Parts: sequence; structure tokens; C-alpha cells
Amino acid sequence: MGEDGVAGLGARSQAALDAADVIMAPPRHLAHVPDGPAERVEWPVPFADGIALLASLRGQRVVVLASGDPFWFGAGSVIARSFGREEWRALPGPSCFALAAAELGWALENTICLGLHAAPLERLRPVLSPGVHVITTLRDGDAVTRLCSYLSKHGFGESAVTILERLGAGDTKVTTGTAQDLKGQFAHPLVAAIDVAGDGPALTVVSGQRDDLFASDGQITKRPVRAITLSTLAPHPGEHLWDVGGGSGSIALEWLLAHPSNRATAFEMRSDRAARILSNAETLGVGHRLHVIEGAAPDALAEAKVPDAVFVGGGLSQVLLDAVTSLPARIVANAVTLEGEALLAHAQASHGGTLMRIELSQSAPLGAKRGWSRSYPVVQWSLVR
Repeated sequence: MGEDGVAGLGARSQAALDAADVIMAPPRHLAHVPDGPAERVEWPVPFADGIALLASLRGQRVVVLASGDPFWFGAGSVIARSFGREEWRALPGPSCFALAAAELGWALENTICLGLHAAPLERLRPVLSPGVHVITTLRDGDAVTRLCSYLSKHGFGESAVTILERLGAGDTKVTTGTAQDLKGQFAHPLVAAIDVAGDGPALTVVSGQRDDLFASDGQITKRPVRAITLSTLAPHPGEHLWDVGGGSGSIALEWLLAHPSNRATAFEMRSDRAARILSNAETLGVGHRLHVIEGAAPDALAEAKVPDAVFVGGGLSQVLLDAVTSLPARIVANAVTLEGEALLAHAQASHGGTLMRIELSQSAPLGAKRGWSRSYPVVQWSLVR
């Protein structure tokens, strides 16, 4: 149902309302419905409490009102998961994203749509790049100030931000300004449209992010080796990675950045590093898809869901290799010590796979001139089960 109430309903939706025994919705939706015989039930806060209340109404004809398209960052999927397919029917209307795009003249297929009404602003971080169009829901009017501050903090204060209040209600209010200058009082319900601009650091769309994007105590797989490692791990949409010996978590985090449906579990025995991995994940907007287990491998591995791929970057041992090679997963392990190289050579002889030696050099001052400064070589073993 649109914000303009009954006037925004199609014929099927209006017929459903007329036949309802119970109408269940937030107060602002119920306020749009004319008086009638149906019982009015307010959907409670928090939202999850409404599922049990809805289930208690089984056997009656219940209409649940929601804005726009309930299956695009809306209530529809939550309700559908909780009830059998024969128990519900959806009658969607235009989404707030479609209404906003129609106001702005933006091609919706080229616009990133996010639901930040119940999620942190950090979810924006992976998509902040000059020229990108974003439409996002927000929790309330006060969130506009927080959004603009977030954009400015990360170097995107020049972004044009358009706030659209009461979309579809017939009295839509549109306010535009740059993130660094936008001021005003805003009221829920609203969405924000962002035309990203500024000189903030954008994340790349391929593996090998800048090292300084990850807080670290020095325990980090450096950018060139990380790019090679991610290429070898070969993430596919919807897959789950184990990052064993997480350090800064850079491998797991780049795995998550590769696709919004990917998930990862990082294993780290040091509590300070485990906390740092979580902090890095939240900063990059992927914390909701990362699980960090504090403990030593291989014992800690038993606590996690079986992965599609495993990266071993720390704590390499024969016991650990035995544990991961028993999994039906792609395996990639890196070693920089002679002892680690010996373990990987033995693993390749026993299980097959590929051994690769990665040697990198960077230019560095050499007296009054320049020469090559070599990094420690990395031996990488990969196996596809």
C-alpha cells in the first residue's frame, strides 16, 4: 500500500481490504484506512514481535499493510519465511526506489538500492565511488544528518544528497544539497538519493585493496600476494570461506567484498586480532556477513559451518593441514618459512594440487640511486577437492 492510503490501492488490494476480518499495520498505515467492520491491529515494535501476533490470527482473513513492494527491503520476506506458501498472497505496489527514481529521472537498473532503515551506514562503504547513484532507505529524519556526516568523513562530502519525504503520498517533499552543506528537519518516512562525488578512497571492484584500508599490527597478507591468493581461492557468489589464522582479516574481507551474497568465518587465536578483524569488517560494511571465532585451529574449526573454500594464512601445521584436506572444499595455504614450505611440499606430494612460489621486489633507495628490495618469497599450495 502506498503512503497515500486507499487512493493508492489497486482493485485487488481494495477488494482484499473490503473482505478483511483484521487489518494489521503500523499506526501511520492504519490512519489511511477508512472506518469499517474489520478489526484494527497495530504491528508492534520491534518488528519481529508482530510475527507471533500475526500467527495468532490464523483462521481469519487478515490483511497486512506495508509500503510499496514488501519484497524489496520490506516485510514480505520475513512473513513468507514464517508461514506456508498456501497461507499468504502478496499484492505489491511501486517500491520507494521506483518512486524515487521517477522523481529524479534516474535509470533504476543503473542505481544501487540499499535498505539502511535497520542497518548501519557502513553498508554504504563498498559502493562509494564518484559517479555512482545510490537510493537508500533510512531509519528516521535524524539519520539524514548522520548520513551526511558519514559521507563527509570518508571524503565524499561533495556528493549531491536528495531527501525525498512521503513518497507516493501526493505531498512529497524533495530537498537537495551536498552532504557537507545539507541542513534541515526531516520526517519519516523518507529515502535518500546520493549522487556520489568527492576524492575519498573508493574500493576497487577486483581483489587487491590498498593495505591501509585494513587496520593491522603488521600481520597482514600484503596487497600483491592477497590479489594472487584471492584469484586462486576463486570466490563464487553465495560461497562461504574459512580464513584460518586471520591476522587482520584481509583475505576474508576481500572475499566478502567480491560479492554481496558471500560469507566468511575467520579463526584467530589472539583476542586483540580477533577484535581488529571485526572492526575492519564493520568499517568496510561487511561485518554482518563475517563470523569471527577466537581460538586455535584445528580445534576451533569444529565450531563453524563447512566451507566452500579454505585459506590457511597462519598457524600452519601438519595437524591443521590434515584437518582441512579432509573437507570437500578448495584449499589455499601460504607459507613464508622453510618449515612451512616443507609442509606444503609434503601436502602437494600426498594430495596433489599446485605449488607456486611468489617472489616480489619493489624499488628502494640504494645509496644515491635505486635498486630492488626483495620481499620474503611466499610459497602457495592450492588444491581443488
